[in-house]
Amino acid sequence: MKGIGFDAYRFSISWSRILPRGHPRGGVNPEGINYYNNLINELLANGIQPFVTLFHWDLPQTLEDEYGGFLSPKIADDFRDYAELCFKNFGDRVKHWITLNEPLTVADGGYATGKKAPGRCSNWLHHNCTGGDSSTEPYIVAHNQLLAHAAAVQVYRDKYQISQNGQIGITLSSAWILPLTNSSRDFSAAARAISFQYDWFMEPLKSGSYPADMVAYVGKRLPRFSKEESQMVKGSFDFIGVNYYTSKYAFDVPCKTENLSYTTDSCAQSTTERNGIPIGPKTGSDWLYVYPRGILDLLLYTKNKFNDLIIYITENGVGELNTDRIIVEDNYRIRYFNDHLSFLNKAIMKGVKVKGYFGWSLLDNFEWEDGYKVRFGMVYVDYKNGLKRDLKKSAKWFKKFLLS
Repeated sequence: MKGIGFDAYRFSISWSRILPRGHPRGGVNPEGINYYNNLINELLANGIQPFVTLFHWDLPQTLEDEYGGFLSPKIADDFRDYAELCFKNFGDRVKHWITLNEPLTVADGGYATGKKAPGRCSNWLHHNCTGGDSSTEPYIVAHNQLLAHAAAVQVYRDKYQISQNGQIGITLSSAWILPLTNSSRDFSAAARAISFQYDWFMEPLKSGSYPADMVAYVGKRLPRFSKEESQMVKGSFDFIGVNYYTSKYAFDVPCKTENLSYTTDSCAQSTTERNGIPIGPKTGSDWLYVYPRGILDLLLYTKNKFNDLIIYITENGVGELNTDRIIVEDNYRIRYFNDHLSFLNKAIMKGVKVKGYFGWSLLDNFEWEDGYKVRFGMVYVDYKNGLKRDLKKSAKWFKKFLLS
């Protein structure tokens, strides 16, 4: 990282690595604390600022077994205690904290479609799911994630922020959504699609309540914040992290009356094509089509709807399918970074307060249900020969870019 010229590194702490049983009363693992102290100290010694994410989808199995993890309101207290342990041990050196990475992905992938851990969904949707209800559980999990986030922010602000002089926020993800046609129905569908992805979390963080579209379309299945919870969630961030990769089209469809699911509650469907033409070039991930302008549109939407927030782009990148040979000529990744940074610059020129940018990712790594078959890294990792690392062309491009 130092050789390339990066001055910040975003990484996540593994909850169970420092709390094997999920909570302090189950014992703290000193080797885990030592591991992260060494990492943080080495980063700072090389002029690299640590940006620490507390939860990136790796819930301790003990909490899943004990009470169902994020399906239970108990998770808020355990997450707060875990976060406080991190503030206490690392906060003298860590000045940027991110509570949760992509609560949308946890709620949708983990509890609506079942594609991600813990693999829950309605049995009519997928018989391989581990149980679940796609019409209710995604909303419960999102609700409890927001409460857990707010609890961690509250303890940071009450006990650590002034003395440690740091900032705390959350990272949200969203595609940018365009209407498939110029019809008013598709414009409304696109707006609802964004509400059900992005505003689902941004609106409570801004106002302490869920977006009107979700209240209207989900009804009694959508949890409600108590007055106290609403006040705790409202304004519980110093910055917002934004993960942007791709964009889609949305079009209006009739609302379902049976087999209800978060995935269809918006009465909008998405597609990556218009008149047979993809929204942008396809990549090694079947969900990712390259549409650089989307980062500008999403940031302007954020500024206009949710006021002048401080924003960090916490993920932005593209992957290729794995091959046995070292991929050094990744010109398409250079184009991806260049074009997105160009639109990011336009957003800043239009008054969006973007304070930093993290490409995804530094190294080829484990891409969830895709395993190791998709490579997002600027640095090639040779999985067959001792994890040897080689700079791809995009890493060399970034080095020149940072020097220019």
